[in-house]
Amino acid sequence: MMGTTPVLFALVALCGGLGAALRYGLDSFISAKFGALLPWGTITINVSGSFALGFLTGLLANTQLNEAWLLAMGTGVLGGYTTFSTASFDTLRLLRAGRPFSSLANALGTLLAAVLAAWGGYLLSSLL
Repeated sequence: MMGTTPVLFALVALCGGLGAALRYGLDSFISAKFGALLPWGTITINVSGSFALGFLTGLLANTQLNEAWLLAMGTGVLGGYTTFSTASFDTLRLLRAGRPFSSLANALGTLLAAVLAAWGGYLLSSLL
């Protein structure tokens, strides 16, 4: 594991801001298009972020990506982009709204889809 330098720290922080801005924009767009039956924006963000992190991790494992880029993109961009806390709150919000099946579908569906997406991203990177 490489040490943190001031430049790498700043790069991860800047990339985190970029990821958060991407999340906000995409979530706003998807929520406006598809409504609030399920939190489709958060689901899309977490599944696509899991795919991307799986892909980047696979590239690192195949020595096609250096660790600094994984930190900037994975920890920075994707750390700011994905949101476990919002997914957790969305699940609770659905439960409190008297929608236990939607709550369960959101929690388990997002978890399963995100894990499968990460695996798919990792497998795809091995084809390169």
